[in-house]
Parts: sequence; structure tokens; C-alpha cells
Amino acid sequence: MRDVHRAPCVSKGQKPEAKTEWYSTIKNRGCNATKSPEGISLILSKEVSPMKANELQIEKFLSSSKTVFVIPVYQRNYDWDRSHCKRLLDDIIKIGKDNQNSGHFIGSIVFVQDDIYSSGKATELMIIDGQQRLTTLTLLFAALHWYAKKEGNEQLAEMLWEEYLINKHAPETARLKLKPTNNNEKALKCVLGNRICDFDGYSRIIDNYNFFKDQINNDVFEVILQGINKLIFVEISLDRIKDNPQRIFESLNSTGLDLSQADLIRNYILMGLARNDQEKIYTEYWDVIEKNARDNQSEENLVSDYIRDYLTLRNKKIPNKNKVYETFKTQYPTTTLTQLEDILLPLKTLSKCYGKLINPSKEDEKEIQKHLSYIKQLEINVAYPFLMKVYEDYVENIIDQKKFIAVLELIQSYSFRRFVVGLPTNALNKVFMGLYDKVDLSNYLYSVQMALLKLSGTARFPRNTEIETTLKERDVYTTNQKNKNYLLERLNNHQTKEPVDIKGNPDITIEHIFPQHPDPTWETELGTEECKLIKEKYLHTIGNLTLSGNNGSLGNKSFLEKREMNIDGKEQGYRFSNLWLNRDLKGKERWGKPEIEERTRQLTERFLSVWGIPAIDIEETAENVENNIFEADDPTGKYLEYFEFFGQRSIPKDITDFFIIVLKELSERHPEAFFKSSSVKKIGLRSTEPEYENRERIYLNNVTYAKLNDTHYICVNWTSSIKFRFLKGILSEFGYEDELIIKYT
Repeated sequence: MRDVHRAPCVSKGQKPEAKTEWYSTIKNRGCNATKSPEGISLILSKEVSPMKANELQIEKFLSSSKTVFVIPVYQRNYDWDRSHCKRLLDDIIKIGKDNQNSGHFIGSIVFVQDDIYSSGKATELMIIDGQQRLTTLTLLFAALHWYAKKEGNEQLAEMLWEEYLINKHAPETARLKLKPTNNNEKALKCVLGNRICDFDGYSRIIDNYNFFKDQINNDVFEVILQGINKLIFVEISLDRIKDNPQRIFESLNSTGLDLSQADLIRNYILMGLARNDQEKIYTEYWDVIEKNARDNQSEENLVSDYIRDYLTLRNKKIPNKNKVYETFKTQYPTTTLTQLEDILLPLKTLSKCYGKLINPSKEDEKEIQKHLSYIKQLEINVAYPFLMKVYEDYVENIIDQKKFIAVLELIQSYSFRRFVVGLPTNALNKVFMGLYDKVDLSNYLYSVQMALLKLSGTARFPRNTEIETTLKERDVYTTNQKNKNYLLERLNNHQTKEPVDIKGNPDITIEHIFPQHPDPTWETELGTEECKLIKEKYLHTIGNLTLSGNNGSLGNKSFLEKREMNIDGKEQGYRFSNLWLNRDLKGKERWGKPEIEERTRQLTERFLSVWGIPAIDIEETAENVENNIFEADDPTGKYLEYFEFFGQRSIPKDITDFFIIVLKELSERHPEAFFKSSSVKKIGLRSTEPEYENRERIYLNNVTYAKLNDTHYICVNWTSSIKFRFLKGILSEFGYEDELIIKYT
């Protein structure tokens, strides 16, 4: 768990008269409810439980004899950094110097205590909440012990060692009073054994310990000890049989602790298991999933994203990013160990494919690796639910390498063509969540091609004519840097023997052939009007862009200077370039509108070759298909055949009838939130007056209102386009973007 230390919300002895007053105080101060004794009480008062909660000095808790504080495997890693340690240490020094301050509250520590983990040598307390503070205070005590020894105070050093750091009566192999997880335990042993040099790699345990060592000196040593004695927390002891640790954990963490959806899921599946079963599930399943779902380049943990994609693939519905845990918990109620393994096995298996999607370098086949890198560069993350399954089919030899690469190229063509013509990305959600269902294993590639080619509206696969028209005037320079690099790199490298890597070569940059700020010689050569036209219409188009290793040198010079430049024999000009994109520039004598248009035509032809469209004859019809309202064409002049809202199909009389039915459904589902909604108020609400009580429509001041319920009318004097816009805004506000499907006649 993550429990970030803050200055106390409530000092010792401060007890507001009422809980509502406390909530108001906390809210106004921007404090977290779990950072005061009263806040803890409010949270736990919701639980019907025989748990024990006591206010206690932290040093008495840590010095308990024959006690081991165990951080279970389902806990997140120790992640406090030096800023957190500095904040805690500053507070300790401040209260250590303040003789008027008798106590400083630092939050709660929640643990499970029962006979399962107890032995004659020590009682093990399983820490549910409080890992970060316990670990950090242990490191502070270790640094105090080091300083006492350094100063020759052996008696104090021995007291710190035996009271706060070890259990002296336990076996040598199990003497640590704090037992962290995995790599953290190795680091802590190196710290306490004075063997930091033996630790291989980076650890916050060691980094924070070194920070405390650097801060402790003779001026603050005694002050820190006095400050620690004033630290107070609430210890919450749970009984595994009588209490519900998971439920209590959720209550504590609903108050603002920064836990990811994956953290919550990990705790959910592991917390209720016996220790041995926890170790088994964590080691054989969860740890594998976490390692696979880590972006090795950014060091970012993407388990939450992976499970969201997995649930999308399984349910054909994308969970809200903040509701992945709730969706997982609903779909997979915790059961027996065997059933849990059945749940986690496919999740683990597919995580290997996901791991290669986010880390293309893990793929050994270079051609596959190249296309995975392109997909990652384009950030086509929305396609991951589909691509994971295709990848799995390749791994299991259902399709061969050639077909797999063809699918990867197809997804790039479909996505990048859409980017070029400016189609909305939200249309892709529904496309990819259900695309694998359309795969015919006996005719794999063809079935995927057909499924994409049949899409219409904003989900369509742009045809060649649309690309040709768009590229004539499309600004491709002032767009996403990754997409811009991808475009020019692939155009340059297509079927060439010496491809270049823009990402891996900082000397290669994108250059305007006609400069953004041309020197006066351009007007002399082309004339004022042609220069003005190029600036207004062609400057950032594909025909005026190229790659260069000498962009800084070429600058704003005339075209012939840029072509022939060879200062100090370094061959900066286009005539000396080996890049394909500069091949045709070598023979040009001028660079104006006709040359840009001709180059645009050539590069468009090459574009259609790189990002091809399947050569399949498919009848282009006006037949309409179901679409999410966010993906549907503008409704002006159209009629609805039907719509589906929350899975229920309705046939409206017209767009207005559709508008009213949807709003009625939303108002009935969430009446309080609905009538407070800013989006709803924009439409125009009017209370029902007695004289209009039985009318379905009323007309006031040239405005038409339709009856919403017994108490309200709503304005319907809007065009069909505006009605759609209002509905999209309300659906987004309520998190129902995927719930409204329409079909035009």
C-alpha cells in the first residue's frame, strides 16, 4: 500500500465535537481522512467488526519484543523516495525541538494478528496498511544505530539494535524485526549487515538509508530520538476469522491513497489466502504477469492497462480506467485455490504476448520486432486486445510468421490512414474490442481484411482517393512528433537497402525544402506571389518536407545553395545525400509550386504502397451498420431504424423521440445527478406547472418543451446535430460512452 506522510491533520488532544465538523475541517484543510484518529474512527465505524483499534506511540509498537512485522507478497513495492523521507525527518526534528508538543499523529497501521503465523520465537503481524512508514522508520533507526556506533556509544547502539531492528532470541536466519518482500529484504539485510556494497542494482531501501545517514549529526541526533518518541498512530488489529481484511482495506483506500487498479486486484486475489498459497499464487502467476506487463524502456508498470485490455477482449466492453478492479472483482469472485489458478492461467499466458507488444525488443524475429516497434511508436494501444490474441495464435502456430506480419501491417495501414484523413480515434474502441470475433481461422487474414473494409462512417478504412485528396494540402509537419517521424522514416526506407532510424540518429532531422523563414533570394527566384502561395498552402505538406543530416547548415538558404552545399568538403547538400527522400532533389534547378505538387504526387504514390489497402473487391453500398453514437455520421437528414441503450432495443419515431427516450432513461437511473448535471442544464429544463401537467409537449415563447417526467419538461428545439452533441456530452459525463448504439435506415 502507499501511505504518503503528511503534516498532521489533527494534533493529539484535538477532538472536534461532531463527525460532520471533523469532515468539514479535514475537507477545508485538504487533508486525508486516514491521517487523523477521528478519520480512522469514521472509516472503521462503517465496518461491523470486533477489530481492536488503539492510539499508541510508534516507538512502543516497534520495540515490541518477540514481534515480526511481515509485509505480505500482495503489497506493492516500497516506493517512498528521498522527498518523503525528508518530509518525515523534518517533522520529527520539528516536534523534537518543540517542548509544547506532546504528540504528532502519522496515520494508521493495520495488521492481521492470529495464531496462524505465530510461533514460540515470535508473533508475526501481517501488515495490511502502513508498509511505507514502518519501513522508513526502520531505516531511520538503522541510521541512528550506525551513528551511535560511529560516535562510540556502544550501549545506545546496542539498545537501538535490539529494540527496533532485530529479535535477539530468534534464529540467526530470521532475526529481522521487519520482513519486507523480495528484493527489499535483500537490501535491508545488506543495510543492517553493513554490506551495502554487496547489493547488486538500485534499491530505495539503500538510497533512503544513505539519505538518513547524511542527515544525522551531533546537533540533531538527540532531537530525532525525542521526536520519534512523540510519534503517534492508530494500531488496528484484525482477526482473520472474524474480520474482513479485504473489506477494511477497501474502506481505508477509498479515502485517497494512491493505489493502482492492479494493486487493488493483487490484494484482492492474495489477501484472503493462507501464507503458503499466497506465495504460490504470487510466484507462479502474479509476479510473472507483473514482469511481462512492465515497459522496460520507461520502467512503467502497465498491469492495470493489461488487465483492462484482457477484460475488454473477454467482455467486448471497455471498463472505465478507474473501475478495472470493480469489473475484475465482479467477474471473478474469489474462490478456491484451484479455481483461482484457473482464472489466472489464461491471464498469465496472454501477458507474455502483451509483454512483447509493449517491449518489441523481446521478440526475436527482426521483421516482427520492427512492426511491433512501429505500432508502439504510433501508440495504437486500442488495438492491443485484438493483437494479443493474434500474437497468441502466432505463438501457437495457428498462423505463420508471414500472416502475422501481414496482420500487423494491416493494422498500421488502417490506423495511419485514419490519422492522415483526420478520423476520430474514439471510433477504434468498438472496432478492436470485437474484431477477433470476426476472425475465420480457416481464412485468417482475409477475414480480418474483410471485417475492416466493411466498416463505414467514422470507423471506415480510408480508400486511396481519400488519401490522395487529403495529402495534397494536409499539414503533416505541425502534428504529433512520433507520427511525423514514422511517416517520413517509412517513406524513406520503403524497399531500400540502407534504411535509416530517425529515433536512433539525432543528426537526422525533418527539414522544409522551401524554408519556414526563407531569405530574400527565394522571392527573387520564385516571385512574391508564388512564395506567398507556398507559405499559405504547401509549406507543411508532405511535398515540401524531407530528411536531412545537416538541417542546421542548410537553414534558410536558396534551393541551389541547399542542393550544392559542400562547406569544408563535408557534403551537406542534397546532391550528396544517400537518403531516398532526397534522390529527386539532386536534379532540380528550382523549388516552387509545380515541383512541390509533383513531389506530392510521387510521395502519395509511395504512401499507398507502404500503407496499402487490401486488394479485395468489395461492393460499396449505402447500407448502414450499427454504430456507437460517438462513431456515427452526422444525423442531419437521416432517420433511425432503431437504437440500443444498455442493451435494450427501441424504435423511435424520429430523432427527437430518440433524444427524449435516452434522457428519460438517464434521469430514471441517476435522478439526483441528472438534474444537477451541467450538460443537462445546457439543454434547457423547465418545471412542470399545473396547467401543463397532462401535456406531452408545450410551446412557450417559441420554444418547444417535451415532457421528461411528472416534474420536468426539457427543451427539444434543437437541430438533430445539436441533440447528438448534447447526448454525447451527457454520456461522457456519466461514463456511458459505450452504452448507446444507433442504426440509421
